[in-house]
Amino acid sequence: PGVKAVAEAVVLRQLDVGRDAAGGGIVHGATVCSLRGRSKPLREECPTNGLAASERFGEARWRMQSRPLLEMFAGLEARLPFARLGDFPTPITPLDSLAAALGRPDAALYEKRDDLTSTIYGGNKVRTLEVLFGDALARGASHVFSTGAYGSNHAMATVFHAARVGLRPGIALYPQPPSSAALENLEVMLAREPVTYDLPHWSFLLYGMWRVKRDLPEAYVMEPGGAVPLGALGYASAALELAQQVARGDLPEPKRIVVAVGSNCTAAGLLLGTHLAQRRGFGFVTAPTIVAVRVTPFPITIPFRILKLASEASELLARLTGEDVAVDRRTLAPQLVLERRFIGRGYGYATAAGRAAMQLWQEHAGHELETTYSGKAAAAVIDV
Repeated sequence: PGVKAVAEAVVLRQLDVGRDAAGGGIVHGATVCSLRGRSKPLREECPTNGLAASERFGEARWRMQSRPLLEMFAGLEARLPFARLGDFPTPITPLDSLAAALGRPDAALYEKRDDLTSTIYGGNKVRTLEVLFGDALARGASHVFSTGAYGSNHAMATVFHAARVGLRPGIALYPQPPSSAALENLEVMLAREPVTYDLPHWSFLLYGMWRVKRDLPEAYVMEPGGAVPLGALGYASAALELAQQVARGDLPEPKRIVVAVGSNCTAAGLLLGTHLAQRRGFGFVTAPTIVAVRVTPFPITIPFRILKLASEASELLARLTGEDVAVDRRTLAPQLVLERRFIGRGYGYATAAGRAAMQLWQEHAGHELETTYSGKAAAAVIDV
């Protein structure tokens, strides 16, 4: 399918913007529990990770704005508490210069800047963490652990935001292909001294999660990317936010939303949220196609898993609201396209197409992308 002279694609930009000047490549004082050999003992007291009080508790930066999902369903907030971490709505910006550079000056191409979800540390993970941190607090958790690869943006967001709501951050990470962005993430995370479990390989993930719960029974341990039905509701709310922006005239109704897919959570939430908006006649006459650009390999990113997560999130929402909002995989399937051509050698490996897209974005959109997620999604946008 080609780019038409309508709002053809909304590019959800997922990379972080809140780089920490204190990182500096220096790793010091981190509590590391290595599963490669004998574990070092956990400390009972966790540091405040160098955050000022205003950063920890958000007096200066916390913008207590509503979330569209909570607006849509009366009484939902009592059952689905959000930890208010983000600055919403994130802006919509036209990409006219980029469209012209691609030889399609008539194309309506827009970008939703979810790299600007927070001035402390942005990116798509903030939306998921709002829901998961809310659940952790409701359960009386003392610590919150992110799991994933060494350069995980989800882990970075956890380390930066957990203390803001009174949770102590932890990470359980495994190796990934080397890249400058992944190395920078890891160095910055360790410099903030979370409780750290070093896993020798991704296959140790379940064991690592079990070890965390054994060592810290009151810890709230999240799956990679927060990819559970509860986490997907964060991006269902983002889709409703986009529908609000369409209704307000910030952009025409999009035909496609292009987004990188790694743990499936963002794509699943967008599927559900756009379906809900269209079903209620809000923003979308026709639900946009979600073009999920694979950045993790089979069998992690497959249509079945994305659709299953979206359907399970709808069932959870139905239970929480008592409304008929559950939707099955078969109903959502026509709305999803999994783009497989841009993954290259696999997760974390840069591609030539991704680097070319990053250069075009820098020149015509005026900001940087990165090689693991947004560069590959941008390459897909250029291709269509």
